[in-house]
Amino acid sequence: MTESESPESQLLAEARARYQQEREKRLRRDGLDQFQELKGDFEEYDKDPFSPVEPRDAVTKDVEVLLVGAGFAGMLVAKHLLDEGISDFLMLDKAGDFGGTWYWNRYPGCMCDVESYTYLPLLEETGYMPKMRYAGAPEIFEHCQRIGRTFGLYERALFHTVVDSAEWDDAAGRWVVTTDRGDRVTARFVVAAGGILAKAKLPGIPGIETFGGKAFHTSRWDYGYTGGGPDEVMANLADKRVGIIGTGATAVQVVPRLAASAKEVFVFQRTPSAVGERNNGPTDEAWFQSLEPGWQAERIRNFTQAVTGKKPEVDQVHDGWTHVMWDDTQSRAATPEEQTAVDLSDFETMQELRDRVAKIVTDRETAEKLQPWYGKHCKRVCFHDEYLPAFNEPHVHLVDTDGQGVDSVNERGVVVDGTEYPLDLLIFASGFEVTTDLDRRLGFDPVGRDGVRMSERWHDGAHTLHGVLSAEFPNMMFISIVQAGFGTNFLHFLSESANHVAWLIGQCEAQGIRTIEATPEAEEEWHMVLMKEAGKIAGYSMSCTPGYYNSEQGNNPKARRNLTYTGSLLDYVGYLERWRDEGGFPGARVTPA
Repeated sequence: MTESESPESQLLAEARARYQQEREKRLRRDGLDQFQELKGDFEEYDKDPFSPVEPRDAVTKDVEVLLVGAGFAGMLVAKHLLDEGISDFLMLDKAGDFGGTWYWNRYPGCMCDVESYTYLPLLEETGYMPKMRYAGAPEIFEHCQRIGRTFGLYERALFHTVVDSAEWDDAAGRWVVTTDRGDRVTARFVVAAGGILAKAKLPGIPGIETFGGKAFHTSRWDYGYTGGGPDEVMANLADKRVGIIGTGATAVQVVPRLAASAKEVFVFQRTPSAVGERNNGPTDEAWFQSLEPGWQAERIRNFTQAVTGKKPEVDQVHDGWTHVMWDDTQSRAATPEEQTAVDLSDFETMQELRDRVAKIVTDRETAEKLQPWYGKHCKRVCFHDEYLPAFNEPHVHLVDTDGQGVDSVNERGVVVDGTEYPLDLLIFASGFEVTTDLDRRLGFDPVGRDGVRMSERWHDGAHTLHGVLSAEFPNMMFISIVQAGFGTNFLHFLSESANHVAWLIGQCEAQGIRTIEATPEAEEEWHMVLMKEAGKIAGYSMSCTPGYYNSEQGNNPKARRNLTYTGSLLDYVGYLERWRDEGGFPGARVTPA
């Protein structure tokens, strides 16, 4: 038998054919444009249902640093600024409190899918022990508030405040920022700390605006309508037919809670998620108290090594993530034989997850539709112990759209393949914008030197050094995954980025630097680094079904520049560390005070 006729090769050939078939079903020309913003007809979807907007006087203020965003990214920059001896800063956020994503995400069952000991930042600094291995959203939000109190951030924050404009005044060496509350803030530095998951999105389904029942996005959950709370039965749904669009990480957590509350649940699926075992449980207090100082940084790094194929000697976390992601199977192998072994490893991991569906879901047809046919690096793997069993309940219905998505929405409900599903409540578990234009995600279009808008200078996509500095935008720094790092543990990336930004500002203060920005030449050199890394996984990525990892496989001309660093997060961090160690801000244009 030749190698091409071996059982392994035949198995892989069949899998690749199935993967390709499923991918082609889901390809769309509109790519990211299939989603729409929460504005215009959908402005109601964006209102804050959790806390009222309190009236206040407009603020006129000059500060050293203005932080736009009070989620983990903004809070971590603030903490590191204090470490640098810089306390003259102001934080602005659209939300009514600290938390960012964890202010908005209060849907039932919401929790983090990365263990709390590596995800929740500043545990040692705040002296907090997480209650559970995987913390729920209420606990994470409470931790955000704890950080705000511990580091005195509340007196430096304006909530329910949205930036209208930000314009560089070169003569004054200041950014002039105005807000929707009538504020005028001037700042030497502006940090756009929007992080990763800041701007919710809706699917652009025909007729979506005509639905006559109740509808909302999961990041604006209306407990006034559903009753209950994040950890309570939603009694008001007992006589309601509920539909949910989206089957990613959010829906995986929401569906079991809907199943426990609603009369009927309809889950509209375009692409199934890969769902492994969560195995949550309470924190072992004796173990936690035995940890030595510096344990969290070490554990965070160990986890990132384990899920990026770096294979530490000891897997400290040893959970579903490190099991599934232990082998890097998306980078090209050196030889055809090694590539076959890599592909087989990927297939076996995904087959394990597909087999889990078949073992749990009793209806064979439903189980087949819930099986994910794509590579393990194509979409964020989910881990949950109640999602798949929910489909064994007679009142929970999987409406599989065979990769096409929902056809339309009308006044009565949702239409799929000519069948109408009448609903009382329609929930959009459609996630957040990740790689769209930064000015769109920020909600304002910065005006840099000589009146150049970011949307103009970045007309063909992002231009940055390390995703942080940009030419023509002096003293403006960004924390976003576009042209920057990315990883399974979002907080590892945010922590490293926040440290880098605060260090930059601290060095400018210490060295008497008036302005700092990237040079165009350094931006292009960094873009070449990004392109080279992307090339290593291009073949794998192109075989994937559409999703936010690959910008929905669309033909967006900006996608070539709106890349993330696709290598290991630790490698990206290495670039930042070497750049800082080299001294002199290579690739940056600086002017003295």
